[in-house]
Amino acid sequence: MCLQNMPDLKNVNIHSIKANWLPNATTLDVLRLDNIHPVVSGNKWFKLKYYLADARQQQYKTVATFGGAYSNHIIATAYACKENGFKSIGIIRGEKPAQLSGTLLSAAEYSMQLQFVTRDAFKNKELLKQQFSNTYWIDEGGYGSLGATGAGEILSIVDKVENYSHIVCAVGTGTMFAGLINSIKEHQRAIGISVLKNNYSIHNEVVQLLHDPGYAGRFTIFHDYHFGGYAKHPAELIAFMNDAWHKYQLPTDIVYTAKTFYAVRQLITRHIIPQGSNVLMIHSGGLQGNTPLQKGVLPF
Repeated sequence: MCLQNMPDLKNVNIHSIKANWLPNATTLDVLRLDNIHPVVSGNKWFKLKYYLADARQQQYKTVATFGGAYSNHIIATAYACKENGFKSIGIIRGEKPAQLSGTLLSAAEYSMQLQFVTRDAFKNKELLKQQFSNTYWIDEGGYGSLGATGAGEILSIVDKVENYSHIVCAVGTGTMFAGLINSIKEHQRAIGISVLKNNYSIHNEVVQLLHDPGYAGRFTIFHDYHFGGYAKHPAELIAFMNDAWHKYQLPTDIVYTAKTFYAVRQLITRHIIPQGSNVLMIHSGGLQGNTPLQKGVLPF
């Protein structure tokens, strides 16, 4: 695809969890996509690569996208565009704050032009797009068929992936989840953990990206593990993250992966995931989401 300086998949590894809460004959492995790259972390490169290739093929010079102040997608897009010779624009939800988040400061360092819009204006993305000419647009979180196609390649890097009975991941826009559903085998089940509160419309948004409407029977989304909403991180979640690090050396983030790992544990111990299952959790990266926390709150 002629894209430059992108992640090396050789850094990805499987992290096997050894815990007394795992029933006999049940296994839990974590696919450490967070190790791919320090900036274009986790699933981001998979979701971005076909968009950037398409932008290059169509000879666009500028790529624009949407996101919030702590968006992994924003910072990954900024970096990937700079590395591949594109100008980038980030449409940011909300008024410009007095102090930019670490995410936005880094995106600006990667030459992304940041444009802040009100939350109401942010909802009308098609109108916002009309304000820019000769610009290639990527929807928020990489949502779309090209993003799902890239995410569908995640499982191709897993050795003997057919041995897993359940594939579990966090669900934000549903793009990665849809790609995984498209690529799993008939005997496998995809489980999504919604990180947004009351985001029940996500089911249909995922279905829109499936190769076959019949694939809707392959997945379940759980909505009980958001801990109060997107990026909410009560003391219980922070304590769980610290415990996960001390016991399993597994770094997680307050937005996606901590909630996913917590949910996986609950689903296994409550036998919602049946005893004897072989579970693969996708660590989708995003550790930079912890930057709002004060130093020392987490040990990693």
